[in-house]
Amino acid sequence: METLLSLLIGVGLSAACGFRVFVPLLVVSIAAKAGHLSLAPGLDWIASDAALAAFAVATVLEIAAYYVPWLDNALDSIASPAAVIAGTIITAAVVTDVSPLLRWSLAFIAGGGAAGIVQASTVLVRGASSAGTVGLANPAVATAELGGSLVTSALSLWVPVVAIALAGLLAFVVFRKLWPRVSRTHFFR
Repeated sequence: METLLSLLIGVGLSAACGFRVFVPLLVVSIAAKAGHLSLAPGLDWIASDAALAAFAVATVLEIAAYYVPWLDNALDSIASPAAVIAGTIITAAVVTDVSPLLRWSLAFIAGGGAAGIVQASTVLVRGASSAGTVGLANPAVATAELGGSLVTSALSLWVPVVAIALAGLLAFVVFRKLWPRVSRTHFFR
């Protein structure tokens, strides 16, 4: 049961990486440093002072960058693979009592997959926002994504099942609403 709970926490935090890459890493670092979260052997560096400082600076820079009109869309090309990597690392860090092979397999499939699905949803929303409002609504989208990352990260630590359900619902709604429009564009013909 402990392994399942840690996997749910990891997948929820990984989904939060799809909104913002560094917010969940900062949350994990703070929670582990405070003793509220156990980390897997070899990944306990996430709770170090240096990692905490690096995640804090990276979080502030990432949040600020998403409010710059042209930079937000450019960041999506970097954030997509970074979210999958961060999601994989976070899941591997919090799933503790399993073999390393199983830990990294679960981390890549479940954690990286959750981060990738949520990130793809945010890319679709930002693309639709940029196309529909010439980027004028992108700050509102950036604020919603930041809120999504904070809420999902917090819920993942307290109520992981709810966090995963909300992230899955969001991805389902976004893909259902936006995918037909995207698939009609010339990119998919």
